[in-house]
Amino acid sequence: MTLNSNQIQEVIPHRYPFLLVDRIEELEVGKRSVGVKCVSVGEPYFQGHFPQEHVMPGVLIVEALAQVGAVSLLLAEANKGRSAYFAGIRSAKFRRKVIPGDTLILETELIKQRGPFGVSKGVAKVGDEIACECEIMFTLV
Repeated sequence: MTLNSNQIQEVIPHRYPFLLVDRIEELEVGKRSVGVKCVSVGEPYFQGHFPQEHVMPGVLIVEALAQVGAVSLLLAEANKGRSAYFAGIRSAKFRRKVIPGDTLILETELIKQRGPFGVSKGVAKVGDEIACECEIMFTLV
């Protein structure tokens, strides 16, 4: 199953400039998802991060991963009408800069869930290079 940006906005509440996913390319509802973010020099955060050398902020890479994971979780029938919120970030490592012109591949997989709380593993790549990897804790409300 693939989703475009309009379909993504039917699932999660994020909107420009904070919708950080352009499309979902792979989706196993409630389990795993792969999304894409095409990084453009027109992104508003590049005005200040950093004007002399544009670098996508690491926290926004993590947010993009969380949004991709949220799409998978919120499409599950049991989670219809709910929202996903950050509950924590663990073991975040940034291994490569993400700059304008890069296509960020965002992969998330549910590791465990107990009730409304859970943990997903996220990996963001540019080509074959890992840009970021982390565990994202969430709660569904």
